[in-house]
Amino acid sequence: MEPDQAQRLGQFLRKARQDKQLSAMQLSELTGISDASIIRTEQGKVNSPAPDKLVRIAEALDVPVADVFALAEYMVVDELPTFAPYLRTKYAALPEEAVEALQSYAEHLAHKHGVQFLDGPDPGEDEKP
Repeated sequence: MEPDQAQRLGQFLRKARQDKQLSAMQLSELTGISDASIIRTEQGKVNSPAPDKLVRIAEALDVPVADVFALAEYMVVDELPTFAPYLRTKYAALPEEAVEALQSYAEHLAHKHGVQFLDGPDPGEDEKP
C-alpha cells in the first residue's frame, strides 16, 4: 500500500473510532489488538496491515469490512465496498469534498428513484443469465 493510501485508511479508521466515541485503548480491548498498533495504523504508519486485524477493527467499529479492505486495496470476494470508499480508492486524486459531493448526489438519485442506496443486489440479482 502506498503511503497516501495508508493515510486514507488511517483517517477512515480514526474517524470511525471517534464517531463511536471510543479511545484507542477501548478499541484495543474490543479487538485484542494493541493500542500502539491501532494508533500506528490510524497515523498511516502501517503499509501492510494484517487483514485479520482489519476485520476485527471493522467489526468493532460497525463499518463494512469491504470498505476497510477497499481502502487497504485488499480483495473481498463476497462483498463490494460502499460508494465513498470505492471512490476514494478508485479515484484517489479526488479531493474529499468531491467524494462527499458525489456520495450526496448518488444518495439523492437513489432516493429519487426509490432505491435503498446502501443496499446491494440480492445474491444472483446482478448476474446476467
